[in-house]
Amino acid sequence: IEQPTFPKITEMCVKMIRRVNDEEGIKKLVNETFQKLWFTPTPHHDKEAMTRKILNITDVVAACRDTGYDWFEQLLQNLLKSEEDASYKPVKKACTQLVDNLVEHILKYEESLSDSDNKGVNSGRLVACITTLFLFSKIRPQLMVKHAMTMQPYLTTKCSTQNDFMVICNVAKILELVVPLMEHPSETFLATIEEDLMKLIIKYGMTVVQHCVSCLGAVVNKVTQNYKFVWACFNRYYGALSKLKSQHQEDPNSTILTANKPALLRSLFTVGALCRHFDFDQEDFKGNSKVNIKDKVLELLMYFTKHSDEEVQTKAIIGLGFAFIQHPSLMFEQEVKTLYNSILSDKNCSVNLKIQVLKNLQTYLQEEDTRMQQADRDWKKVAKQEDLKEMGDISSGMSSSIMQLYLKQVLEAFFHTQSSVRHFALNVIALTLNQGLIHPVQCVPYLIAMGTDPEPSMRNKADQQLVEIDKKYAGFIHMKAVAGMKMSYQVQQAINTCPKDPVRGFRHDESSSALCSHLYSMIRGNRQHRRAFLISLLNLFDDTAKTEVNMLLYIADNLACFPYQTQEEPLFIMHHIDITLSVSGSNLLQSFKESMVKDKKKERKPSSDEETESDSNSGSGSESEEEASKPRRLRKRVDSDSDSDEENYINSVMKCLPENSAPLIEFANVSQGILLLLMLKQHLKNLCGFSDSKIQKYSPSESAKVYDKAINRKTGVHFHPKQTLDFLRSDMANSKITEEVKRSIVKQYLDFKLLMEHLDPDEEEEDGEVSASTNARNKAITSLLGGGSPKNNAAETEDDESDGEDRGGGTSGVRRR
Repeated sequence: IEQPTFPKITEMCVKMIRRVNDEEGIKKLVNETFQKLWFTPTPHHDKEAMTRKILNITDVVAACRDTGYDWFEQLLQNLLKSEEDASYKPVKKACTQLVDNLVEHILKYEESLSDSDNKGVNSGRLVACITTLFLFSKIRPQLMVKHAMTMQPYLTTKCSTQNDFMVICNVAKILELVVPLMEHPSETFLATIEEDLMKLIIKYGMTVVQHCVSCLGAVVNKVTQNYKFVWACFNRYYGALSKLKSQHQEDPNSTILTANKPALLRSLFTVGALCRHFDFDQEDFKGNSKVNIKDKVLELLMYFTKHSDEEVQTKAIIGLGFAFIQHPSLMFEQEVKTLYNSILSDKNCSVNLKIQVLKNLQTYLQEEDTRMQQADRDWKKVAKQEDLKEMGDISSGMSSSIMQLYLKQVLEAFFHTQSSVRHFALNVIALTLNQGLIHPVQCVPYLIAMGTDPEPSMRNKADQQLVEIDKKYAGFIHMKAVAGMKMSYQVQQAINTCPKDPVRGFRHDESSSALCSHLYSMIRGNRQHRRAFLISLLNLFDDTAKTEVNMLLYIADNLACFPYQTQEEPLFIMHHIDITLSVSGSNLLQSFKESMVKDKKKERKPSSDEETESDSNSGSGSESEEEASKPRRLRKRVDSDSDSDEENYINSVMKCLPENSAPLIEFANVSQGILLLLMLKQHLKNLCGFSDSKIQKYSPSESAKVYDKAINRKTGVHFHPKQTLDFLRSDMANSKITEEVKRSIVKQYLDFKLLMEHLDPDEEEEDGEVSASTNARNKAITSLLGGGSPKNNAAETEDDESDGEDRGGGTSGVRRR
């Protein structure tokens, strides 16, 4: 306002106006700013100010060409609504001024265009002006009624550039809204519009045909009732389709068909578009004929969906989508259900067809939404005279049944590798939820999964839906949180472009935030829900849960990177890691032991159920019973760092290994869960800077306030479980086992065994014993996690207990490496 010539004004306006749907305070500011800037009446004599205002508005509209114009509509609605009951209506007056001046500007541009050679710049401005007029018409079509006659000649614009097409489409959209409101329009004006539209329908491409048929629908159905004119056009294309069908049935490889392909594509699209806006089964069209037109059209279009050419299939499906808007009940037909569901669920089906089916459902739902809003407005007009609200629920009942039919396949489309398929699937689900057509609980896990999508716009949309569901139905998100995490892993697997690389659970950017951080931030506020969620995730690491290793890595990544705020959160996790370790670790060792062969005699009974039970626990089972009974000796050996003794011990275990290497693989596999927990505990400890004694003293039953302090996060601490990554990259679970691999598994088994013996603090009575035990434990951890020397371990005090174990220099070592 102060500096109208400042070059960045457009950019500033674009950024501000996009916040029009923000929280209340910001919304109010945006509305007030633009009311001052654009929607305050300008004095009639100040032509310069008016021109500046129009240039500014059209610049902003032009700048938002790719991102959509919802903000403009929202802004205009907000401002007009705020003064509905006021006696003085400045916004309405300003809108009238703007529309009148925009029309003047367009006429001036026309003159200058005919004189100038620099058409590109000006035609861009012309498009922006006409688009702005369309946006005004959409909210207040009455403003444009007096200008309808001025707009009509633009339908005859010669089309050579993209801008020319946009002019025609926008003019058609304006006339569609405005002509039905005109009082006694002249016959010649209406006849000219009908003819112009028909010429455009016959001559130009899909977008123009779509808008022109839509405009023709409004003019014929609401004003002229010139049904014969439309019926003739419909028969022309319908007849062409019937003829092409019979030719194709006679000889599918006929050259005539190839030559006629453009005509076939145009006919499929146009027949569908006409069926969307006209109900040809009315007597006004077909007269006394008993033929059921909608079924005939369905049969014709369905025939071409089985065509060998994908382009023909796509156009036939577009045509079907149009027909279903006029006759939604056709979507219940068995052949339609089979077609839609097979396209959506078939992995090998073309991406274009999948997207088109999803677009059809999206368009249908959008149309239903518009219809219901219109019915609602009409109802409000007559509501005062009526006693009961006879709600138009029949149509919403229909759309609800339709969405129940296709819901599962649409949700499964979230797992598609192509982001465009996921994008349209999410749009359909968002529309379905906003209209309340299905129970939201079944969508929650899928939305959680979509919240991990690499594209921010999709993430935000999915997260927004979850927030809405959480407002209305408390507890639903928590109830489906673990299922959602598992599903998000499937989405990440589908998106993963390099199958050899393990799927990770954090974003590969500066933030390194967890993929499911939004989910955690929704749950963390409720202590009970948060704890239940964390315990459920940690339970997946239990050896009996049989979770695949890459999923465990994905979940460990998330647990390592969640946005924890208070000390209680990581301490609670570490406490439960200790419990899980003591149980799973013992099971792991036991089942490995049981799979070993006694004293070199090959009478081994590798109890198969144990192998499965321990998931992989038998890996280094060679220590015979007698060795197993000498834990102390082992401890001293390792403590004394006598490598040769350790070598001998490994050799003696190797001798007892069963011939079948399955138990070894099983052990290596299951042990990954325990290794990840060790790493996770170590990582959280380093990240939050906790001492062993602090971890030791923590008790989940203490009052919440004790651990409510904010976390002091260290920077540069990254979660990098090297052993598990190596295990997954080398695909050990499916590869052949060499002697070297066997040795490393046996060594891992012995380290585990040592670790488990030192987990329990009860053994450590005398002071001297403590440090030896701690050292043994640290050594085992360091060895297990493939790290260097333990960090800050040796100096810890007695209360080291099981934390030492996880903490061990292990992780820090890995990180250093």
